[in-house]
Amino acid sequence: MRVLFVVPPLVGHVNPTIAVAAELTARGHRVAWTGPAAALSPLLPPGSVLYPAGDPGGGEEGTDALHGRWRDLRGVAALRFLWAEVLLPLARAMLPGVHAAVEDFAPDVVVADQQALAGPLVARRHGLPWATSATTSAEFADPFDGVPKVGEWVAQRIAALLAQCGAPSGWDPRFSPHLVLVFSTPALIGGGGPAGHGARPAADLSGTAPAALAPPPHYAFVGPAFGARPSAGDFPWHRLDPGRARVLVSLGTLNREAGTRFYPAVLRAADALADRAQLILAAPREFAGDVPPHLIHQEYVPQLALLPHLDAVLCHGGHNTVCEALAHGLPLVVAPVRDDQPIVAGQVAASGAGVRVRFGRARADELHRALAAVLDDPAHRRAARRIQASFAAAGGARTAADRLEKLSAGATGRAAPPVPGTAPTENEKGP
Repeated sequence: MRVLFVVPPLVGHVNPTIAVAAELTARGHRVAWTGPAAALSPLLPPGSVLYPAGDPGGGEEGTDALHGRWRDLRGVAALRFLWAEVLLPLARAMLPGVHAAVEDFAPDVVVADQQALAGPLVARRHGLPWATSATTSAEFADPFDGVPKVGEWVAQRIAALLAQCGAPSGWDPRFSPHLVLVFSTPALIGGGGPAGHGARPAADLSGTAPAALAPPPHYAFVGPAFGARPSAGDFPWHRLDPGRARVLVSLGTLNREAGTRFYPAVLRAADALADRAQLILAAPREFAGDVPPHLIHQEYVPQLALLPHLDAVLCHGGHNTVCEALAHGLPLVVAPVRDDQPIVAGQVAASGAGVRVRFGRARADELHRALAAVLDDPAHRRAARRIQASFAAAGGARTAADRLEKLSAGATGRAAPPVPGTAPTENEKGP
């Protein structure tokens, strides 16, 4: 079996595919990736097969320039920017490269990230079965709840993209009708009702919350999938204090520079906890300020290797970081910044596995209370361990590989829609 992963240039969206690809390779299958090669090359294992798709051309903004404009946006403005300036243009830009990758690699199955819309368009054109890679649980909790007009606009833009690419209407490229790999479990997403299990109809392009339904059988809640990561450099393991609780503080890879006001509040909270907790701060040196000696500070840390040595995590609510912490049974303090992070933070708090705090107006006393709560209240740790058990039972990369093998084995001929094009959409600035 040959599997082609179509991914955006985002670390948290690439990492799970690396783990699934490793499992598939161990079973004798062949794998490849396609996406913006300049950004993906450093993220993939050495020797990976990578087809370029969507790399910026002359006069086009690169990832760094887009990040600079996106960095300080919050709420609705950040959502509009994500779709208008990043995901929709990326879909159009990636189409030719993804076509070329499919023609050259000849995959049996395409695995397309929810934010790499070119993948489903090309898979349908070639009559290939395709799976959705859902690397965040936000899409299964109505991400536009409270901002329905933005949800409607996104749905309209996706519909316009389909029409302008010559694809048939009435389907949502974010949700495969064949297989949706959800790298989480209902224990985190929520089990209070069917909607909490990710039961969104695959063809729903209304932009509004769907009616409550049981999860379709092609939705596979496989839990997080962890694979090899590029080295984060040396870490001072000898400085970890066995006499104090150890807490990692991280804002992930994309939000680190937004912590200018957050980091000082963290340092003041750390001072108040210094006799009982050691914080490990992963932050750019220029934003961290004067770090007291009772903390460990590095710009980058080997997160997966460090987690077994920790007692809690304070983070931004990125889905990967949250799931990695919970996979180790660690309670969380979550300070969401933007995009899907408020939804993930709400899921953590609702599950009992952590405490949500403010990011933009973070106060040292609030952070101190939240950290003390997750360290002292055993209920948070018990909830985290329940989710940890659900992740282990879900199977991660192994279960994802099982489902992809079944998808390939059960694939039958499907009529190919008209050839997608690359025509630009109009008025992508949104309402």
